[in-house]
Amino acid sequence: MSNLELLVTGDGSHSLINRELDETYHSRHGAVQESNHVFIRQGFDLLDLPSVRILEIGFGTGLNAWLTWQAAASRKMVVQYDTLETQPLASGIWKSLNYAAEGRQVDFQRIHEAAWGTPVVLDSFFSLHKREVSLLSCVLPESTYHVVYFDAFAPNKQPEMWAQPVLAKIAQAMRPDGVFVTYCAKGQVKRDLRSSGFDVEAVPGPPGKREMIRAIKR
Repeated sequence: MSNLELLVTGDGSHSLINRELDETYHSRHGAVQESNHVFIRQGFDLLDLPSVRILEIGFGTGLNAWLTWQAAASRKMVVQYDTLETQPLASGIWKSLNYAAEGRQVDFQRIHEAAWGTPVVLDSFFSLHKREVSLLSCVLPESTYHVVYFDAFAPNKQPEMWAQPVLAKIAQAMRPDGVFVTYCAKGQVKRDLRSSGFDVEAVPGPPGKREMIRAIKR
């Protein structure tokens, strides 16, 4: 996608700028530290189960999937990771990203080279199902997900993704007590989550952001 440009963020990790939307894929303060804080610490780490099902909205650079795979292996937790993306990155772009430490590049490559549209087992702890489809049009299984990583572009860039009926659709796909996390902290999103069946709290955000949202399915 020619409208994408590589960016080095504050912690030294890469992100991308979508010039068409004038929006970055991650925080300029640090891509890896943002993803670790928002999705791993505030979402994944809350779970104490032998196996979990995760839904990610916005596969993007693959960073959240990559960090979750490492966290799953560390905790010996079996994870089925479903992710939605409408614009997969070209190989020339994702191969330039610096998320994988020396010696782990092949594993990061396996995430991106995993076939779309079918579950792929990456190891005994992590299976990945990438779907090239929009949240707005796809069918989600009911009462399935323990965690949802909501990583769409910001509400002022993609307002349709944050509409109340869309959040209600996600709620239907989640198990009771399931955890919904997003970097966003907008008041309207909080209100729409509450009306969709969530208990909502504002928790400390990653560096450069005062708050983020964590919501629990009632």
